[in-house]
Amino acid sequence: MNASKFLPLMTAAILGAASAASASAADLALGEKIFTANCASCHGTGVLGAPKFGDKAAWAPRIKQGKDTLYTHALGGYKMMPPKGGNAALKDNEVKAAIDYMVSKAS
Repeated sequence: MNASKFLPLMTAAILGAASAASASAADLALGEKIFTANCASCHGTGVLGAPKFGDKAAWAPRIKQGKDTLYTHALGGYKMMPPKGGNAALKDNEVKAAIDYMVSKAS
């Protein structure tokens, strides 16, 4: 492959990676907003057995189960946590963003 054919492919790959990183940053920003408004009241202190925000030891076994399990628990409710943390108005992507944010701070 000559350079004139290779360069556009590399440029597209780099731009695609940058776009994915931006979306991830945007998702984390949304997650922080949702966490602060909806999740911090329990996860901020660890009330009722909720894994405390930023507590790597508390989050590790949950993270090990995989994000799909975390999403399912957050969306449908699990043990003492009601579906969507008690805020039925939240969209699924908002709840998932909050999970992603909490996981990012506990990994």
